[in-house]
Amino acid sequence: MAIINRLIRFDWAIKNILRNKSNFGILEGFLSELLKEDIKITKILESESNQETKKDKFNRVDLLVENSKSELIIVEVQNTSELDYLQRLLYGASKVISENLNLGQSYSNIKKIISISIVYFDLGQGKDYVYKGKTSFQGIHKKDTLELSKEQKKLFGEINVEQIFPEYYLLKVNKFDNKTRDTLDEWLYFLKNEEIKDNFKAKGLREAKEKLDVLKLPKREQAIYQRYLENLSYQASMAQTISFEVEQEREKMLIEVQAEKDKLQIEKDEVKTQKNELKTQKYELKTEKDKLRIEKDELKTEKNELKLVRKKVNFEIERIKLEIEKSEKEKS
Repeated sequence: MAIINRLIRFDWAIKNILRNKSNFGILEGFLSELLKEDIKITKILESESNQETKKDKFNRVDLLVENSKSELIIVEVQNTSELDYLQRLLYGASKVISENLNLGQSYSNIKKIISISIVYFDLGQGKDYVYKGKTSFQGIHKKDTLELSKEQKKLFGEINVEQIFPEYYLLKVNKFDNKTRDTLDEWLYFLKNEEIKDNFKAKGLREAKEKLDVLKLPKREQAIYQRYLENLSYQASMAQTISFEVEQEREKMLIEVQAEKDKLQIEKDEVKTQKNELKTQKYELKTEKDKLRIEKDELKTEKNELKLVRKKVNFEIERIKLEIEKSEKEKS
């Protein structure tokens, strides 16, 4: 399988090429364009936080450097998604701080940390493709920004509070639309496409175009690089497969849940129908009861009327009897 892209991926370059002092110019160019200042790297540092593990071999590559201002810069390339990636960034920056402050040293000796993450997955939610994170303190009541005192500025230099805390830069490469609006975008174009156009002017890209040429690698290194690319493709394929299987399982579970919901709805409808039937029966029974009560009342009325008629008849019989008796007395 032939190598299609002529330039070496940035993560491979970080791992195998940019650690060499003679190639610092490439990384310095990238950092200068991103941080908007002239960056000079003094040395590459080894830290527990940038030691490669077997798991990270194709997934994550990082580099810790110190610049001429004694700031520590973490450059990390992440190929696959991690839900807790932001928490890991916080942990990584905190670990670098603790590793570079000796016991007994004053906290004023803590070095500025700049964490730069080049990610090839959709991290969080947002429309942009380059994000910067920093720490500042805003007044809850007065809405002002906390500043350093004169004494603190004298001790630390003319800096702001936010310059004490770590800064985070997130470059979401896959979000980049391949439109180069400025020199930083030229670097994003390279990071996404492993290609540097002839008209690009960003710092470090001219040197990158020359030194990251795949064809300039020794044949053995080209073979190793090719295997690296194939492994990246395999990892991406595995991630896609897992994602597909998870989605399939999710759809299956949704269908099962919907079936259970439909079954429950049918049962609810049946219960509702039974309740309505019972309600109808109850109404019919009440109607029948009311009808019986009316008939009972009518029967009672008829009985009372009959009783009254009987009294009238008895009264009339008695009257006739009296008249007969009277008539008989008169005859005699």
